[in-house]
Amino acid sequence: MNSLDWAVLIGYFGVMIAIGVWSHKRVDDVSDFFTAGGKMPWWLSGISHHMSGYSAVMFTGYAGIAYTYGVTSFVTWSFPIALGIAIGSRLFAPRINRLRSRLQVASPLEYLKNRYNLGTQQALAWSGMLLKIVDVGAKWAAIATLLSVFTGISLNQGILITGAITAVYCTIGGLWADALTELGQFAIQLLAGIAMFVAVVMKLNDKGIGFLGAWDEPALHGHGKPLVGPYGTVFLLAFLFIKLFEYNGGMLNQAQRYMATGSPREAERSARLSAILWLVWPVVLFFPMWMSPLLVNAKKPDGSDSYALMTEQLLPHGLLGLVIVGFFSHTMAMCSSDANAIAAVFTRDVAPVLSRQARGWNARSGLIAARVTTVVFLGLSMAVATQVNSPAFKDIITVVIKWVAGLMGPIAIPMMLGLLRPFRRSGPTAALTSWSLGLLAFWLVNYPINWSVDGGVPLEYQVSIPLAVSLVLYVLVGFLKPEDTPERLAIIERVNTDGDAAAVPVPAQGGPADGRIGTRPTD
Repeated sequence: MNSLDWAVLIGYFGVMIAIGVWSHKRVDDVSDFFTAGGKMPWWLSGISHHMSGYSAVMFTGYAGIAYTYGVTSFVTWSFPIALGIAIGSRLFAPRINRLRSRLQVASPLEYLKNRYNLGTQQALAWSGMLLKIVDVGAKWAAIATLLSVFTGISLNQGILITGAITAVYCTIGGLWADALTELGQFAIQLLAGIAMFVAVVMKLNDKGIGFLGAWDEPALHGHGKPLVGPYGTVFLLAFLFIKLFEYNGGMLNQAQRYMATGSPREAERSARLSAILWLVWPVVLFFPMWMSPLLVNAKKPDGSDSYALMTEQLLPHGLLGLVIVGFFSHTMAMCSSDANAIAAVFTRDVAPVLSRQARGWNARSGLIAARVTTVVFLGLSMAVATQVNSPAFKDIITVVIKWVAGLMGPIAIPMMLGLLRPFRRSGPTAALTSWSLGLLAFWLVNYPINWSVDGGVPLEYQVSIPLAVSLVLYVLVGFLKPEDTPERLAIIERVNTDGDAAAVPVPAQGGPADGRIGTRPTD
C-alpha cells in the first residue's frame, strides 16, 4: 500500500464514523437501537441483510476453497444461502416481523419466554451469545490476516484497529448506523468487485488464455466440478438446511433486518432482494478466486492468501485501496450487526434475569446498557480473534464451517420452528432436549469420536449430524409429549396472522423479560 491506498482506507473509516454520528440522532430508545423502530425501508433492509452475511472470511477461507477446488466454493456456500433465504422469505420473514409489530419485542429471542419458558430462553440466549463471540472472533482474524498481507502490521494490531472503529459507529448509531453503513459498503464492494473482475479478465487475455479458455488449463483441472473433495452432496444438503435457519434469523442478526421493516409484506420483499443478491453477486466475486491458480502461487497451504496476493499484483494503487476497503466493508458489516443482535439479547433477555435493577430500566438506562453491552461483546470477540489460529480452533475456515455451522442448528431450531403452526405441540421439553442433545452430538462427532476414528469424521457429517439430531428430537419429543397450552398457541397465532378480532394474550409491556402475560387491543 502507498499513500493513495492509505488515503482511501482512512477516508472510508471516516465516512463510517460520520454515518454513525448522524444515525445517533435517530436513536431515542432501545426499539430504535435494535429494530430501527420498524421504520426501515424494505430495500435498505434487504441490502443490509445481504451485507451482514458476508465477512473477510470469503476473501480468505473461501478464497482458499476456490483456489483448491474451484466452483464448489459457490455451489456449496452462496447458492445454499440464496435458496435458503428465498424459502425463508415466505416461511420465516413475515413471522419474525410480527415479533416486533404484534408482540412488541426488541430481541429475536424475547418471545421464547412465553413460547416455551424462561429456562429455554436463557439456554438459547447464553449459547447463542457464546457462539457469536467465537464466530465474530473468526471474522476479526480474517480481516486482520488480509491487513497484515497488505500493510505488514501484526494480526493483533489489525484486530484492534478494525474492532475499535466498528465499535464507534455501531455503538452510537445502533441498527440505523449498521444499515446505512452497509448501504455505503455495498456500493464500495460493487466498485471493488467489478474492478477485480475486470483486472483478472484483462490479465487472462494478456497471457493468451482468454475468459472461456481458462477452464481448459491444467492448473484448473477439476475446478469446474460443482461438488468435489470434502464438499459433496451430503455437505450441500446439510448446508442448505443450516443456512435456511441461520440466514433467516437463527444467528439473530438477520432476524433484526426482518423486524426492522414496517410490515410482514415488506420483510418478505426484503428477504427476496437479499436472496437475489446472494445468487448473482458472489459469482462476480468468486470468478477471480477461481482463476487464481493461473495467476499466483499461494504461500499458505490452504490457499487462504491467494486473493490478497492476486489483488496486490493486478491492481494499481488507489484501486488496491478500494478493494481493501471492500474487505473491511463486509467484515465490519457482519460484525457490527452481530454486536447489535447480541446486545439486544443480553439487555432484553439475559440482564433482567440476572439483575432486579435491569428489570426496572427506563428508556435512557436501557439505551446506555445496550451501548455498553455492544462494546463488551466486541471486546470479547476481539480477544477470541487473537486465538483463532491456536490449536483449539486450528484456522479461520474451521471455525466458520465446523464450529458455527455445526452448533447453529441446535440453537436455531427451537427458535425458528417455534414460530410455525405445524410445530405447535413442541414445548419446553422438546426445545431443551433438542438443544442439549444437539450440542452433545456436536461434541461427539468433532472430538471423542474423532480421537478413535482414523482420519476423523468427514466434514459433511460434522456439520449435519448435530442439526439432524436437534431436528428429529424437536419433532419427536413434541409428538410424544405435547405441551401446546392455550397461552403458547396464542403466541403462535399472533406471529402467523395479521388480523385479530379480539385481544389475545401477549407479552406485557411492563419491562424487558419480566415474564408477565398481558393483553393489548387489536391492530
